Amino acid sequence: MRDQQCAGDPVLAASCSRRQALNRFAGWGSVAGLSALLPACGGGSEDLATEAPAQAAATEAAQNLAVAEYAEALPETQTLHTGLNQPWGLAFLPDRRMLVTEKVGRLRLLSPDGSRMSTVSGVPTARLQTTGHGGLLDVQAESVGGDIWVYLSYAERGSGGEYNRAGTAVARARLVGTALRDFTVIFRSSFKYPVKVSRFHYGSRLLLAPNNKLFISVGEGRADSLRDQAQALGSHLGKILRVNRNGSVPTDNPFVGRAGAKPEIWSLGHRNPQGLALHPATGEIWSTEHGPQGGDELNIIQRGHNYGWPRISYGCEYGTPPATCTVVGGQTSAPGLDQPVTQWGRVRIAPSGIVFCDGSMFPEWKNHLFIACLGGKELWRVVLDGRRVVSRTRMLDNMGRRFRHVRQAPDGSLLILTDEDNGRILRIAR
Repeated sequence: MRDQQCAGDPVLAASCSRRQALNRFAGWGSVAGLSALLPACGGGSEDLATEAPAQAAATEAAQNLAVAEYAEALPETQTLHTGLNQPWGLAFLPDRRMLVTEKVGRLRLLSPDGSRMSTVSGVPTARLQTTGHGGLLDVQAESVGGDIWVYLSYAERGSGGEYNRAGTAVARARLVGTALRDFTVIFRSSFKYPVKVSRFHYGSRLLLAPNNKLFISVGEGRADSLRDQAQALGSHLGKILRVNRNGSVPTDNPFVGRAGAKPEIWSLGHRNPQGLALHPATGEIWSTEHGPQGGDELNIIQRGHNYGWPRISYGCEYGTPPATCTVVGGQTSAPGLDQPVTQWGRVRIAPSGIVFCDGSMFPEWKNHLFIACLGGKELWRVVLDGRRVVSRTRMLDNMGRRFRHVRQAPDGSLLILTDEDNGRILRIAR
């Protein structure tokens, strides 16, 4: 148990009053610890209500986690900008300006302090499928030879008679002033599914990786009739993909040359991964993935590995009793299928964007992983020892806002996008 500040004196967090704890502290090391200390409080109830404290503790024990139970003093949180319509992705330009996607189809350009905003033209809004989980999704940017290249992922409608079908697409373009030029689609999912069947699980997070590579996460469509696509090498659905930044396929991808396999596939067996980040020390790719009802995961993504969905899972079908339901696939493990680094059992956190903190502003958080969560309406801080989770701490769970993404700004602060019609950019800094 770690000493923290309560009413100005170092004391154990558990000895603080409930009112002091809620007012002064943002995160708790485990769901079990929070529910035991604050059994009647409603903060974070969206996920706590899904299982009893004893069951939550059993879930933690099953994961073999030595999760510390302590509160953490909340750093200063500022609002940089409001009025965004369901912001989804955030990227930084060399001059520290920000690009932010809005799910409805707008790409915004903001000043570093968030005080000024303009709209970038050139997004193909007529081709967007914006209902359900669709829309304009992630954004990444890089400077090459004096040009700023912007990468966008989105749910794209088909053309002609395929208009009522949609799938994940990725495009890149040059940013010139406030316009996109030379807009080129560099990836299209091989399978567009009917909107009437599903409007969900398009993914899609982007990750610019070393050696001119681009990783793309794609969901499996959510519908029962689509979920098996996650195990099919002939489909892009339920996969994490690896391409060159011009969209061509690297020759060292694991399934290049295999008959019937999509050569862009890097890993398979995913449900709906919406977080991708490079570990700053190891260069490994880490990913968060939405489970069904529970079963949210944190994974290390490795070349050619299978992460199991829907053959194994820690979550259950929607609408089944969390305390007694059978997990999807009927089992949590099977030979040849990777286990998550950690998972949240029957608790629903709905993890989205992630980032590793480099410690430039917060040395005590160096190489800690931060996870923006939608269902739990919280930010998780995950402390790692190599590939082992040492602790998981909840932060900002008293704000009552869905968090879509978290990025580290060039100055070392953390920026968070809230998922709402009047969406915000929040800044954690000291």
